[in-house]
Amino acid sequence: MKRQTGFIYLLFTIYYLLLTGCNSCSNSNNSGNKKFFRYNQSSNIASLDPAFSKDQSTIWACNQLYNSLVALDDNLNTKPSIAKSWEISEDGKIYTFHLRTDVKFHHNECFEAGKGRPVNANDVVFSFKRIIDPKVASPGAWIFNNSVDSLEPFKALDDSTFQLKLLKPFRPMLGILSMQYCSVIPEEAIKKYGTDFRAHPVGTGPFMFKNWKEGTALILVKNENYFEKDEQGNALPYLDGIKISFIDNKKTEYLSFKQKELDFINSIDASYIDEVLEEDGSMKPELKDKFNLLKTPYLNTEYLGFLTSPSPSGEGARRADEVNPYLNKKLRQAINYGFDRREMLKYLRNGVGKPAESGFTPFGLPSFDADKVKGYTYNVEKAKQLVKESGFDKANSKLTLYTNETYKEYALFITKQLENIGLNIKVEISQPSILREWMSQGKVQFFRGSWLADYPDAENYFAVFYSKNGSPPNYTRFNNKQFDALYEQALMENYDAKRFALYHQMENILIEEAPVVPLFYDEVLRFSQKNIEGLTANGLNLLNLKSVKIK
Repeated sequence: MKRQTGFIYLLFTIYYLLLTGCNSCSNSNNSGNKKFFRYNQSSNIASLDPAFSKDQSTIWACNQLYNSLVALDDNLNTKPSIAKSWEISEDGKIYTFHLRTDVKFHHNECFEAGKGRPVNANDVVFSFKRIIDPKVASPGAWIFNNSVDSLEPFKALDDSTFQLKLLKPFRPMLGILSMQYCSVIPEEAIKKYGTDFRAHPVGTGPFMFKNWKEGTALILVKNENYFEKDEQGNALPYLDGIKISFIDNKKTEYLSFKQKELDFINSIDASYIDEVLEEDGSMKPELKDKFNLLKTPYLNTEYLGFLTSPSPSGEGARRADEVNPYLNKKLRQAINYGFDRREMLKYLRNGVGKPAESGFTPFGLPSFDADKVKGYTYNVEKAKQLVKESGFDKANSKLTLYTNETYKEYALFITKQLENIGLNIKVEISQPSILREWMSQGKVQFFRGSWLADYPDAENYFAVFYSKNGSPPNYTRFNNKQFDALYEQALMENYDAKRFALYHQMENILIEEAPVVPLFYDEVLRFSQKNIEGLTANGLNLLNLKSVKIK
C-alpha cells in the first residue's frame, strides 16, 4: 500500500512541477521558498463555476476562488465580505448593501490588458440573475425561487450600492447570501468562456486559478491583490498556493497523510478510526505529538424517518391493502425510547458526534437549547409500555427499516436493541439513489435519512416538516396545523429571541408527534500536520485557507 501511495504522490508531484516550473522535487509542502497547502479531494470536482457549487468538493474550491456579499465566521455569524455594511428595511423585505471599493477581480484575459477591474454593484446583479436564469440551470436557483420580488429582485442603486427585494420577510436570507452560489463573478468572463467558465474561473478570492488536470490535480496560487488583511494589517493570504489531489480511496488518503504527503484530511476512513481515536473521540496519546485534531459541531442530523401518511409504501406499494403501522404515534415514540444513542456513538463512532437527545435541530445552531427542548433518551420500560398501549400486533405485523450499506451497522445495532421492547424489525439494504427515490415517492415506511444545513438557521431543518413542502424535503409527509402556523410565524419574525422561542415550540411538537427518530448530531473532524497553523473548523464544514500558515 505504501508503494502505491508513494507512486500516486510522485505522479502528482511531477505533474505539479511541470505546471509550475519548479526546479526541485521535494516531499515537503515547501517547494523552494514557496509554501503550498496540500489537501486531497476524494470525490472529484465537477466544476469551478460557483453556480454549480452543490457539493463539498466544489464548495471548498470555490471558497478559495470567490467572495460573496457576506461571509460566515467560525461561529457561523454573518460578517462583511464584498459588502462592508448593510441595512434591512423595517418590513424585512429590502436589503441594501454598501460595497467595498477596493475589491478587484483576478487578472484574466477576459479583461482589458488582462488586468482585473474593481467589483461594482452591477456585478452582483449579474451574478444573482445568472443563478435564477433557466438557461444556466444552476442547482442553486432554489435559494431565490419564490422568495425574491418577481419584478425587480436585484438592483444596482449606484456602483457601490446593491439592493435585494424579497416577496416577504425571510430572516435566514443573510445566511443564504453567504453561500458559494452567491459568489460575485464578472460578466466579461462568462462572455469570453461561456460554459467553459467551469474550467476558467475568475473571482475575487484569496487564491487564483492556475492549472487543473481533472481527476489528477488542481493548482491555485496566491492572489497578490486580495483585499482582506489580518488583525495586524498584514495582507492575506499567507500561503503561496494550494495543491489539490484527487485520490479517490479514503484509505490511501489517510496513508498519504501519515507519510506527510498531505497537510490536512477531513475525517478518516472508518477502518482506521480505532487506530486514531479513543472511545471518547479524543486522539490516541501516541499521535498527539504527530498531528493536530480539530473538532467542532457539524450541522448535520442523522435520523430515522417514518412515513406519517396512510399511503402504501415499500412492499405495501404492491399491496394496496397493507396498513401503515407507523401512523400509530405511540409506536413511533416507543422506537425513539427503545435504543441507546450514547452506546451507539461509543461503539460505532468512537465517540464522534453527540447523541440526538434534544430534538431534530443539531447542536451548534444558535437556537439550540437542551434545557428548553427535551428529546428522547434510552428508557426500555417506557418503550415497552408504549408498545403495549399502541396495540401493535407483533405477531402478525412486519416491520422493515430501509437503509444503505454505509449505515448498515447502525441499523443492525438499533434493531437488535429494539428486540428488547418486543419489536422485530428487518433491515433492508438499498442503493442510496434508489432509497432516495423511494423516500421521495412515499414507497418506504421506515427509513434512514440525514439532513445537512445549507445555512446556519434552524428554519433549514423545520422546512423538512412543513406540510406545504413536497418530498423532498418532507419525506415523512408530516402534516400538523399548529406546526405549520408556528413555522410561518417564525419566517416573519426578525428578532432572534422571539424567533428562537417559536423554534423551541416547533421542536417540542416534533418530539411529541415523533415523525422521526433523531440519532446523533454530527461533528467535524480535521487532522493536520504539526507545522500547520491557523486552520479552523466550523459547523458547515467550510474550508477557509486564507489565514493558514505553514511553519
